[in-house]
Amino acid sequence: MRIAFIADIHSNLHALEAVKERIDGLGIDAVACAGDIVGYGAFPNECSRIAAEMADHCVYGNHDQAALRSDTSGMNPYAAEALMWTADKLNHESTKFLSSLPFNSRFEAGKVAAAMFHSSPRSVEEYLFREDLTEDILQVAQSDLVVLGHTHVPYWTRLGKGMALNPGSVGQPRDGNPKASFAVFDSSTLTCDIVRVEYAVADAADAILAQGLPEFLAGRLSGGR
Repeated sequence: MRIAFIADIHSNLHALEAVKERIDGLGIDAVACAGDIVGYGAFPNECSRIAAEMADHCVYGNHDQAALRSDTSGMNPYAAEALMWTADKLNHESTKFLSSLPFNSRFEAGKVAAAMFHSSPRSVEEYLFREDLTEDILQVAQSDLVVLGHTHVPYWTRLGKGMALNPGSVGQPRDGNPKASFAVFDSSTLTCDIVRVEYAVADAADAILAQGLPEFLAGRLSGGR
């Protein structure tokens, strides 16, 4: 079984469409989304609709929850401004979809027990980079494969008898590579590929500026930061 994992779309329609096109051509059996579908970018409703259509499994992220609640507590000024704009723009269908998402999703990836969270099994806001992970997270998650997002930095690693992956960010990579990122896990070989996809970065940035959103959010896309 081959599963495509996506995360941190952040209302970047140009990136999401490019990733969807690549996934559609890979013979994928299922798609799972680790949250933060909205926030930062200019297309929250379009990205919510596509995510709802694509994802067989999906969880909410901190930006999704913040937009639904119009609560920017703990957000930096750029994120807070974009979230309040997003909260005002969400239509009924997007609100219904985002409100339906759970904190975690557990499912079988072939014979592998997978558990997906936005940031960690403990919180929707905890940053767990590769160097922060230990085998204990498998016990906390009660799974063989732990899938996380939130950091916008992709990784794939083995932890004792289990595995952990972060597909990176579709819409706002932060590992110095501006290409959209997602992951493909193969349950038959217990391997994972991090896939990078070029997309119209300049057009995505222009769309952010056209909506009057912070220039910083547009500018960071080209640097992958």
